[in-house]
Amino acid sequence: MVTLLQDRQTIDGRDTVPEMLRVAGRELRPTPVFDTYWRFAAARQAVYEARLEGRARPWTHDPILAGHRFTNCYRAADRVSQVLITDVIYQGSQDWEDVFFRTLLFKVFNKESTWRLLNRELGEVRWGSYAFDAYDRVLSAVFARGERLYSAAYIVPPPQLGESRKHRNHLRLLERMMTTGAPERVAGASTMREAYEVLLGYPALGPFLAYQFTIDLNYAPQLTFSEMDFVVPGPGARDGIRKCFGPAADGIEAEVIRYMAASQDEHFARLGLSFTGLGGRPLQLIDCQNLFCEVDKYARVAHPDIAGISGRSRIKQVYRQDAAPVRAWFPPKWGLNA
Repeated sequence: MVTLLQDRQTIDGRDTVPEMLRVAGRELRPTPVFDTYWRFAAARQAVYEARLEGRARPWTHDPILAGHRFTNCYRAADRVSQVLITDVIYQGSQDWEDVFFRTLLFKVFNKESTWRLLNRELGEVRWGSYAFDAYDRVLSAVFARGERLYSAAYIVPPPQLGESRKHRNHLRLLERMMTTGAPERVAGASTMREAYEVLLGYPALGPFLAYQFTIDLNYAPQLTFSEMDFVVPGPGARDGIRKCFGPAADGIEAEVIRYMAASQDEHFARLGLSFTGLGGRPLQLIDCQNLFCEVDKYARVAHPDIAGISGRSRIKQVYRQDAAPVRAWFPPKWGLNA
């Protein structure tokens, strides 16, 4: 069981934080949050593995980790990603047009209950049977009851496509993507960046969301991009990078994330941490990006004297135990499910 708060900055009484690192031609001086990044990753992965094995609490002795909600180290292992992979992408028609439509429909709302509702009321979600009025009727009824359609995890801004309500404009956005060849152009892309640029060309999809949606689509069997190809740092990751390296890393955040992925074995070993990855799969760029977001949150309490960009000083989400079993089923092309 890994504990972060004990010996957070030293091992055997010695300062462990490297004095200087060189990334993208710049010299970066790591703060103590840099070592916390690796300790957090090891501790959070240990919690995930303990839950997966059905072990009883406590899964960690660290009060910050135990008392607050943090995502898993691996994005694909998170609950919503597991719903996407197991219940959205790999269930139903495997025609690429349908997989593309289902994936982005789910991700626009990013809420499992909304997905279940659409399937219950409309049958199998397929582009060929899609009708704006039918989808709007179901979603508007939920809206009229005062129930939430969207997750608060991240918000897709509503594009201005002529409708009066947010969900209607999002349906119009999906229609536009489907009828202007987005599925074919993404499938025909030679690199992940090229696929990302297809999505980036649509209204309301800025760099962060376009990248996240590209990662989501890449779980499907039709796409074979490596998660080490390309990364777009989000606002939370930029905050975490600032806390690890200070303003010297401004503008080279993508290169910093790539450095973290490339050097992970070195730093886990340096700190004496056990980290075997996800069935032997090392942290990918998207995972290192997400870990910076989580370490930003953790550092608000563990390192309150080290500033980020946003100025936030507390962790909003308190941990509440979920009685549902932890799911762990990944894209078969990764070779992890055996």
